[in-house]
Amino acid sequence: MTDYAFSFLNRNHRQGKPRSAGITEIRGPYYTPMGKRYLEDVLETMGDYIDTLKFAGGSFTLIPRQALTELLDLCHRHNVLVSTGGFIEHILTQGAGAVDRYIGECREVGFDIIEISCGFITIPAGDWLRLIQNVRKRGLKAKPEVGIQFGAGGATQAEALETEGTRDPRWSIELARKFLDAGAYQIMIESEGITESVRTWRTEVPAQFADALGLEKIMFEAADPDVFSWYVRNYGPEVNLFVDHSQIVQLECLRSGLWGTAATWGRILTYNDDGVTQ
Repeated sequence: MTDYAFSFLNRNHRQGKPRSAGITEIRGPYYTPMGKRYLEDVLETMGDYIDTLKFAGGSFTLIPRQALTELLDLCHRHNVLVSTGGFIEHILTQGAGAVDRYIGECREVGFDIIEISCGFITIPAGDWLRLIQNVRKRGLKAKPEVGIQFGAGGATQAEALETEGTRDPRWSIELARKFLDAGAYQIMIESEGITESVRTWRTEVPAQFADALGLEKIMFEAADPDVFSWYVRNYGPEVNLFVDHSQIVQLECLRSGLWGTAATWGRILTYNDDGVTQ
């Protein structure tokens, strides 16, 4: 057990790691660089609340190999899993041989999770299932990303995405169900078309995913304080969320019931056999 100052204060109950609920995935280097010393500061102070570090945009291919493996090793020392992010859709454009080498090198350098997303491209559902099986056979966790927005990714503007259109959520839910049946570790729900790059949030869509698949099997992309606050307010502090690394303190203050906005302050609670304390 970690020794915290001010331990007399009540906090919401939180599972210890490895958690099955209330999982937090943080974005690693993309909008800003993240070296070993910076990451060490983040993990030394907030590592108890971080479950996964996710790279974005293939940023790990730009980092020297030794520096990359040091980042991954540092995460593992703090019981933090490491995800590739959705870079595999770029690899898919280079053929099956490149995909096989990519999966192998991900394992070699120390990744735990390969996210399988197809925001910019379209592939048959059977090919997604084969990718999941291939990733699992190589000893890694497969984490497909699904959503309702065509052309999602790269913070595309709402105006551009409106011309692409959206899918019926039922189609994405059935696809996610097939992925879980095939052994997927977890499903990432793409925010674009739901709470990102839209004029009005589609709040009914997360409810459809949660009702059909269960909250423990899905993670919502929520890299904006208003968005993750809405998820915690509506689904409770044990909802699984992906946020930027700069937001981990703000999110955990909200999960723990210590702080929040006018809409959440003092209203986020848990109950266990010992009451409302951690």
